[in-house]
Amino acid sequence: MNTAIITCPNCSTEIALSQALQEQFRQENEARLAALASQAEQRAREGFALERQLFEGQLAQERRKREVAQQAELELRKQKGALEDRARELDLEVARRVDGEKQCLEEALRRGFAEQQDLKLKEKDKLIEDLRHSLDEARRKSEQGSQQRQGEVLEIDVQTELERRFPHDLVAAVAKGARGADLIHEVRDAALRTCGTIVWETKNTRHWHAGWLDKLKEDQRAVGANLAVIVSTALPDGIVEFGRIDGVWVAGLRAWPALATALREQLIEVAFAHAAAEGKHEKMEFLYRYLSGDQFRRRIEAMVEAFTALQSGLSRERTAMERIWKEREKQIERVLANTAGMYGEVRGIVGSSVPRVPALELDAVAGMLEDDTADMVR
Repeated sequence: MNTAIITCPNCSTEIALSQALQEQFRQENEARLAALASQAEQRAREGFALERQLFEGQLAQERRKREVAQQAELELRKQKGALEDRARELDLEVARRVDGEKQCLEEALRRGFAEQQDLKLKEKDKLIEDLRHSLDEARRKSEQGSQQRQGEVLEIDVQTELERRFPHDLVAAVAKGARGADLIHEVRDAALRTCGTIVWETKNTRHWHAGWLDKLKEDQRAVGANLAVIVSTALPDGIVEFGRIDGVWVAGLRAWPALATALREQLIEVAFAHAAAEGKHEKMEFLYRYLSGDQFRRRIEAMVEAFTALQSGLSRERTAMERIWKEREKQIERVLANTAGMYGEVRGIVGSSVPRVPALELDAVAGMLEDDTADMVR
């Protein structure tokens, strides 16, 4: 390449030469880069053409495969539709046949039941009538001795409770057939000194009889007892839990333990006062008046009412706790029922791929039902 030197009046010769050399070097580099670029472009075109041929071949092969698969799917869908149509026809035919057989069977059973119904009804009526007669006879026989047995059971319960509450005292039952009260209760203090006597009469009947009072007062005088108490399931008019009628204490099944505690404590206090004032006629008169007066009665009533209030509070607390336990039990049952329902719904949607929950399977549920049945039996 020829180098042209441009002279400039304002520039020196060295600067002009340097610029000329730089221009020549730049042109040579551009020519070299253009040649390399042309070669690279040629190689890229050749590689792209080869890859394009391969891709077009693969694309054609995939297109053929897809056409074959689509044709197979189309055939399968046609077969599936035909099978579903045939299945529906078969289901409809089977349902019609089942309905027909069911109607025939129902008619036959209805005729058979109608023929046997009269005989069965007559047999049931005869059986009911026989059972009614047997039940009336058994009730009549049981009622003959029920009152005596019920009274004996209540007497045993009262004696057992008195012996349990007051181990220092002496509680003796009057022999069957002998005249007197049911129980004679000898009150003793911690030193086993006799402080007084209480006669107990138990009545487990439906109705109150005023004649019990006179009879028990006679028994009280016969043994020289300090106090007389009637424990009865039926209370006289005007008596709610306990009370005093003609010098005889009357108490229901709830209040009699509290009354026994109060009467016993009063007898011990009176005995202590009597021992301290032995030989003093005036104090004995005072104690007698106190024992038979309203103050003693109010003291006993206050003690029994306090004890009864405690028992009522305990009963209310027990009832409240049982209610809370039942509410929690129902809540737990609802949680378990919802959990089991959700588990069944998920298994119905997803299938057997859902992990098994042993506690919700049939064996576990059967075991829980057996446990609940055993608890109910107990």
